[in-house]
Amino acid sequence: MRIVLFTGAAALAFATVAQADIVVRDAYARSAMANAPTGAAFMILENTGDSADRLIGVRSDAAHRVELHTHIADANGIMQMTEVEDGFPIPAHGKHALQRGGDHVMFMGLTTPFEQGASVAVTLTFENAGDVAVDIPVDLDRKPAQAGAHGDGHMQKRN
Repeated sequence: MRIVLFTGAAALAFATVAQADIVVRDAYARSAMANAPTGAAFMILENTGDSADRLIGVRSDAAHRVELHTHIADANGIMQMTEVEDGFPIPAHGKHALQRGGDHVMFMGLTTPFEQGASVAVTLTFENAGDVAVDIPVDLDRKPAQAGAHGDGHMQKRN
């Protein structure tokens, strides 16, 4: 019986190590103005694991719709936002930045305004790592050049 339990525990430990490990860094959310109907969140997604992963979904009670978005230049060079249904890849031992003017989390139909100093509860869904809950601080004053100047969002893995 002990051998069976040890073997099962060892197999479970190995499976956990082989899974991609996601760390969320420097997360912040903002809206354009106090009563804006939309907002966005930005962060660095770091994969500390040995396997590539992909952010495939996002959800939050902060808005009626929450999507993964990016900016793409049209034929005239004008930037337009669009949903990214396939998500964002995060290579093994690599990073993927969700940043202003690029890939980001988009909140449409905010249920309450984003207020300076508040936080937004978000669940990021990864292909391999599963659901990662993040409390993202609202920072309406942050300028794009200040990326990296503030602390991490607080995250915890949910299974």
